[in-house]
Amino acid sequence: MRQDALAPLAIPANDVSPVLAPVAVAVTRLMLTDFRGYAKARLAVEPGPVVLYGANGAGKTNLLEALSFLAPGRGLRRAKLSEIDRRDQTGAWALAAAVATPAGEIEIGTGRDDVSDSGERRHLRIDGSPAKSQQELAERFGLAWLTPQMDRLFIEGASSRRRFLDRLVTGFDPGHWARLNAYEKALRERARLLRDGPQDPAWLAALEDAMAENGVALAAARVEAVLRLDAACRSAKGPFPRAGLAVEGAVETSVQSMPALAAEEEFRKILRDGRRLDAESGVTQNGPHRSDLLVQHLGTGVEAGSCSTGEQKALLISITLAYAGLSAARRGQAPMLLLDEITAHLDAERRSALFAAILELKAQAWLAGTDAGLFEELRGNAQFFAISRAAIAPG
Repeated sequence: MRQDALAPLAIPANDVSPVLAPVAVAVTRLMLTDFRGYAKARLAVEPGPVVLYGANGAGKTNLLEALSFLAPGRGLRRAKLSEIDRRDQTGAWALAAAVATPAGEIEIGTGRDDVSDSGERRHLRIDGSPAKSQQELAERFGLAWLTPQMDRLFIEGASSRRRFLDRLVTGFDPGHWARLNAYEKALRERARLLRDGPQDPAWLAALEDAMAENGVALAAARVEAVLRLDAACRSAKGPFPRAGLAVEGAVETSVQSMPALAAEEEFRKILRDGRRLDAESGVTQNGPHRSDLLVQHLGTGVEAGSCSTGEQKALLISITLAYAGLSAARRGQAPMLLLDEITAHLDAERRSALFAAILELKAQAWLAGTDAGLFEELRGNAQFFAISRAAIAPG
């Protein structure tokens, strides 16, 4: 990692009575049908943190995954939609949720569309009407998550870090998700055309125009978000490590040094000149689909991938809390947070700091873990549910 890259830049109700005042955004009802191990499930909660506890395999993560479909995309597991159907069932999975927002309650219904040819499309209805796109979810509220699989984020390939960053960027700029989809669609079409032919120059140019326009917009949004996150992480107080952030990529570099139209033309030329090499390799060599998020532990000066497992997780939490605070300030509402096995690798001081930050943000955080005792500090400020064999009981 270049050191200069990280320099700072210019549905039955439960007998729960939460202490907290209502939060800006909160799921109040969740209903599942044929979702993973849940044949039917209904859960009603009040605004405020929610703790899900139970043995491994009990169904905690499945609930968090269901909630993650209140954001655009394929959920926190990135599973094929058909893989989510309850085993031995012929019907497609579905979920419905009521979400309290400052603008009023929203009714959301989504699930696998088993009418489509592939069965890998999901339908979405908001307040009873079909949504034009999943972007409408991001326009209504923000949602972010951390899972045990993400504990390896800094030592895996760049694609996982890009997805993490793009989810945060979408929280700031809901249109980012649609631009990302448009860019990736043009990227796939161009690769297919170069591979299989015929190489129609006019069609290639049109696809490269779409890639240039959307790619520069993606890069600009990433740069702006990382600048904000970097500043927030550098000034953070408390036991979580301060993080230095930068985004590395040729297009991201261009948008910081030239006007957007010039950056588009430069990227367009790179794509045009790279057609032969891209066709031979089968991979588009340049573009924001190859960019990376760089993270450094500012306390030690060590890049995140070389930190201990515990420090890597602490850095992820630090970035996520910074995002939540910035999102709350920018959008006037804290995002929902889904935190699976979040207390693993955290000592008592950092657990307390995490819980305090969630309460201060007034965010509805859904926290899952095997040991209810690790969340005991939240008792009285959070609702507890025991999960056992896909059954949910107030705890």
